[in-house]
Amino acid sequence: MYEQIRYEVDDPMATITLDRSERLNAWTDRMGAELRHAVAQAEADPSVVAIVITGAGRGFCAGADLGQLEAIGLGDRHSEAFGDLAADPGDPSLGPSFRGPYTYLLSVRKPVIAAINGPCAGMAVPIALCADLRFASDRAVFTTAFVQRGLIAEWGISWLLPRVVGTAHALDLLLSGRKLDAAEAERMGLVNRTLPHDELLPFVKRYVAELAANCSPTSMRIMKRQVYHDLTRSLEEAHGVAVAEMIASFDRPDFKEGVSSFLQKRKPRFGRI
Repeated sequence: MYEQIRYEVDDPMATITLDRSERLNAWTDRMGAELRHAVAQAEADPSVVAIVITGAGRGFCAGADLGQLEAIGLGDRHSEAFGDLAADPGDPSLGPSFRGPYTYLLSVRKPVIAAINGPCAGMAVPIALCADLRFASDRAVFTTAFVQRGLIAEWGISWLLPRVVGTAHALDLLLSGRKLDAAEAERMGLVNRTLPHDELLPFVKRYVAELAANCSPTSMRIMKRQVYHDLTRSLEEAHGVAVAEMIASFDRPDFKEGVSSFLQKRKPRFGRI
């Protein structure tokens, strides 16, 4: 079914690989539809604790395919539909803000990790920002590039980027369109960690294995929803929701298992979702 991505599940991790390496994994409408469909599969698979998005070859994603951009510049604004790939992953309770073309990743009920193995440019940056965590190869390079193409801050990046790196850093990257390497990206908080290139995917695999071994999938689902929903709430509202969720957690089997396993000095055995 997939032509531009690869989808693999190796319990407890689903890996989605953007796979147009001859074009540095440049983004197309089909790639977006395939990604969404694969994310829905992973979200529904109880063997999957976390979803990893990475790129084939030497890059993560070069941004929008230049052929597609050229066609848009010539007046062709048609977007292809892929009915056979229709899917609706994510939690609708977060509301429309987190159900957009790429912001739906923020509503997915499992952790989404971007393993950025090389250049990440243009629209690939807001897509990566829609992942919950970003780990980068020391070969990764980032550029928003929009301003250098006569474009604007696309795909919600004007909301996403300041919340990750702060307003001053966000405006620097947006107004200049300059390139930054993985080390600088880590210093400003754009990525969680930078690793030697060959250690990136092994590290991510170990990270997901630790989540699967030690963390309640139900707790992670609720915490993720709290964090993103609370970005649009007052502190009073966020606190009220946290208290209600805490009380509800007391009646779940994961709470009993979490306490028992700690007292018995063993790994917890949480149910998958």
